[in-house]
Amino acid sequence: MQIVVLAGGVGGSRFTAGVRRAYPDATITVVGNTADDITIHGLRVCPDLDTLMYTLGGGGDAERGWGRLDESWRAIEELRAYGAEPTWFGLGDRDLGTHLVRTELLAAGVPLSEVTARLCARWWAHDPGLRLLPMTDDPVETYVDIPDADAPGGRRSVHFQEYWVRLHAGPEALALRQVGIEAARPAPGVLEAVAAADLVLVGPSNPVVSIGPILAVPGVREALRSAPAPVLGFSGILHGAPVLGMAHRLLPTIGVAVDAAAVGRHYGSRRADGVLDTWVVDTADAGSAPALEADGLPTLVRDLVMSSPDATAVFVRSTVDQVLA
Repeated sequence: MQIVVLAGGVGGSRFTAGVRRAYPDATITVVGNTADDITIHGLRVCPDLDTLMYTLGGGGDAERGWGRLDESWRAIEELRAYGAEPTWFGLGDRDLGTHLVRTELLAAGVPLSEVTARLCARWWAHDPGLRLLPMTDDPVETYVDIPDADAPGGRRSVHFQEYWVRLHAGPEALALRQVGIEAARPAPGVLEAVAAADLVLVGPSNPVVSIGPILAVPGVREALRSAPAPVLGFSGILHGAPVLGMAHRLLPTIGVAVDAAAVGRHYGSRRADGVLDTWVVDTADAGSAPALEADGLPTLVRDLVMSSPDATAVFVRSTVDQVLA
């Protein structure tokens, strides 16, 4: 079985771990978001790719949800002691090795997809049926406009990582831009994986800054719409709030309510120029299913709490079995 998963970082990695538990013999291609990538202290950091790689490779910090297990922070403490900006972004000592290798290879002209494959060869050697592809080899970065009374026009633009990590998504997000997305091309293997898939799963990741950029890479949305496989989407909004992260701070920038039904309508049905065949909502949002069905978006109700890979595997497998029955 060939499965493609579209995923962001923490939620996407936990979801994919459950998919792997549900289908241990499948070939799973994960298309990871790269729109929140950033260059810090001269190093290229790909937070979502790294979270997926570490988590599925058994080296991630499950408690934090990101970064390396048994991490230390001496290097960043030294940088802060020198006053080297930015001081708000934490680079762990173990994590630093990944960024050094990636940056060196990128500087040598190796495309990000190949760099990612080389990095994953260490972490996923035990599971050759897993493959991680960046959504694109081209650089894409997300910027958020926030209020600033001292700036021209009363607003200023900050990198998404600064908004998320330093500001904790506190200021109102007035607008959001993904710089470079229009010129980006799908990374080698992305369109081919979708075309060859028996099943495509849109993970419960942030619809704005994780799944949104993947779908915005020219050619990806069209590939999903023409895919021979069923496309299933899983809501990361449960009972009006995100399970992880701060999607509720960003959904208003694209005019979408913080609601499972609204996100489902945002992705849309393939019958009406959307990307989904089935939308899966949590039991807390079961009341929205009839209206979504009436709108032409087949909707299933499951307990979507990812309390463990086994629990995630149960709702993934039961959903897929029902759709394919």
